[in-house]
Amino acid sequence: MPTLSRLLAVLIPAVLAPGAALAQAADLAAGKAKVEAVCAACHGANGVSVSDTIPNLAGQKAAYLEGQLRALSSGARKNAVMNAIAPQLSAADIANVAAYFASLPGASVAADKSGF
Repeated sequence: MPTLSRLLAVLIPAVLAPGAALAQAADLAAGKAKVEAVCAACHGANGVSVSDTIPNLAGQKAAYLEGQLRALSSGARKNAVMNAIAPQLSAADIANVAAYFASLPGASVAADKSGF
């Protein structure tokens, strides 16, 4: 039976940093590789988009990004470009990409657009 201190050592970090717990469960290196191959041309390798009409993904919560990618993949959310791209991502790809973007710092007001 775990002691209270062991239990708290596990629960406190999970409660204080739920995004970090999700990021650790996913493969950030695989997420980065998929972002570089599939997402970076529009959303930027650093998650800061190349255009004001394309959303920045850096710093978004992983659960939010996963939900949006699943909705785009299933067609529940409509976007002509993303409805063609999202279905090509596996469940692991979605988790990895979401965790990678969540691990990045969000765009600042004065952030430079991605060089892509």
